[in-house]
Amino acid sequence: MTAEALAAPALSYGRLVPVTVHFDDLDALGLLHNARYPVLVERAWAKLWRDLLGLRFEGDWAAAGDACNAVKELRITYDAPVTRPGDHAVHLWLERLGTTGLTYGFRFCSADGALTHAHGTRVLVRLDAGTLRPAPWSEEFRAAGRELLRPAG
Repeated sequence: MTAEALAAPALSYGRLVPVTVHFDDLDALGLLHNARYPVLVERAWAKLWRDLLGLRFEGDWAAAGDACNAVKELRITYDAPVTRPGDHAVHLWLERLGTTGLTYGFRFCSADGALTHAHGTRVLVRLDAGTLRPAPWSEEFRAAGRELLRPAG
């Protein structure tokens, strides 16, 4: 982890979703606790999918549709500490959109997206609610997902 946050590229893909760091998210040293980053990223994704598709999970796997998914892998690199509560953002995009899985990228950053505090990827697998085996994403989900794909190159 460096003392200065990394400069971020211009936001030319994905979405920037506001999040709030609260005082109780900080550890004993006054830094955002490492385990809180993935929680805040997950909340940002939940808000984005709710805004794009009305997608939400309310405890009923059979009714959850594309929200019935599981994490296969999570990778995160901590670049610079968050040292106080307040407004921040998560830059979200899709790296890959497959038939039953996807990989999304994220940056936990300043509210304007200019400074990166952490970055990473997460792999999700869409599940059939009855069998918990991989199942295809809906066409509605895939269409929304294509809009979030990071351009190649």
